[in-house]
Amino acid sequence: MEQYNGTKLYTFLIYSENIAGLLSQISAVFTRRQVNIESLNVCASSTPGVHKYTITSFCDEEMAKMIVKQIEKKIDVLKANFFTDDEIFINETCLLKISTPVMLSNTQICSIVRLYSARIVEVNPTYATIEKTGMTSDILGLFNALNALGCVLQFVRSGRIAITKSCVEHLDEYLAEREKRHQEEA
Repeated sequence: MEQYNGTKLYTFLIYSENIAGLLSQISAVFTRRQVNIESLNVCASSTPGVHKYTITSFCDEEMAKMIVKQIEKKIDVLKANFFTDDEIFINETCLLKISTPVMLSNTQICSIVRLYSARIVEVNPTYATIEKTGMTSDILGLFNALNALGCVLQFVRSGRIAITKSCVEHLDEYLAEREKRHQEEA
């Protein structure tokens, strides 16, 4: 597990209705507690009308619990949880633009691309674009290896995407409980 200044990297999975301005409310929870967001990914979830926020931050477990409680107080948030890396499947994607002339003059570059199971998606006389999907450590390993050869022109990586290793989706459990409560109240 990644650590920074005695804290651990936690992945927060947050489900909400698709409401404008909610992202700023969620990020404000981290800001008020002086917890930096390392990566952020927001997308539609498999549940219609529900969006999934995947946020990573370094903090201790008590702070992670506090952040989840505060986020769940937001009226449009359906469910929030935090996880360590061993509780979830994670992935990231990166794109690297490297110099074609340097790549053609140094056979070590193509060997590194193959070693990291990356793929070259475009080549022109000026640059080549490489794509890599995988764990953060693999992506940074590829970048560091190519950067050491002086061929990297640009580098970008996505935020983390994650799913739990649990057989049951926490959001589905929550929605089933909520539906049951509504039926009992009616």
